Amino acid sequence: MNSCQCLATAEATGLSLRHFFVTSDHWVARAARRLRKARSLSLPAPRVVVRPLLLVFLVARSIYYWCFRIAIAEPLFKAYCHSYGKNLRTDVYIHWIQGRGHIIVGDDVLFDGKCSITFAARYVAHPTLRVGSRTGIGNGCSIAVAKSITIGEHCRIAGGVWMFDSSGHPADPVARLNNAPAADQDVRPIVISDNVWIGGRAVIFPGVTIGEGSVISACSVVTNDVPAYSVVAGNPARRIASLPAPPGRTAP
Repeated sequence: MNSCQCLATAEATGLSLRHFFVTSDHWVARAARRLRKARSLSLPAPRVVVRPLLLVFLVARSIYYWCFRIAIAEPLFKAYCHSYGKNLRTDVYIHWIQGRGHIIVGDDVLFDGKCSITFAARYVAHPTLRVGSRTGIGNGCSIAVAKSITIGEHCRIAGGVWMFDSSGHPADPVARLNNAPAADQDVRPIVISDNVWIGGRAVIFPGVTIGEGSVISACSVVTNDVPAYSVVAGNPARRIASLPAPPGRTAP
C-alpha cells in the first residue's frame, strides 16, 4: 500500500491524520516523526565563531536603524510638526498620526518608540499638541487632541501613557444612539506642567492639570487636578505623598 492509499484508508476508517502520524509504523509517519524531532535540533556554537558573527550583525543592525531614523523616521515626523526646535529626535519607528492639527515641539525633545497622535476636526480649527524642551515621551503613548494638550519642559512620559482631552462620545444615552459627538463643554484641555514624571500606562482624563514637579504612579487613572510636587496613585488617582520643592518654589 502506497502512502496516498494509507492516508486515504486512515481517513476512511475514521482515524485522524494526527493519530496516523503519531501511532502508525508506516514509513511516511516515521519520517514525519523524525522531522518533528529535528525541529528541536541545536547546533553547537563555538564562541570563536559566533562572537565575530554577532559583532557583524550588531554593527550592521545599528547602521541600518541609524540610517532609517536619520533619513526616514525623523524627517517624516518633522514634516508633521507645525514647528520644532533643535535636536528633535525619534526612534527608528514612524509615529502614527491621524487628522490635522498643530504639533509644536521645543528643543531636545525625544519621541521614543512608536506613538499614536490623533487630532479631532470638530471643535477647533487647529487642535494643538505642545511639548516643551527637554521632554521625553516613551514608546506606545497615545495622545488624542480635540482642542489642546500641553506638556511642559523637562517632563518624563513613560511608555503606554494615554491622554485625551475629549471622551469622544457623549455620556447621554440618547445622544450616543444618535451618534452625536461629545458636547463642546466636555472637551477640556490638559495641562502638564514642567518637570512632571508620568509612569507607564497611566491615563490622563480631559480637563486635568498636573502641577509642577509631580509624579504620577504607573497605571494611575488621573481624573482630577494634581497639586504641584505631589505623588498620586490609584484608580482614581489620589495624593499619597508630597515632594520637596526646589529653592524658590512653593509646595502645597
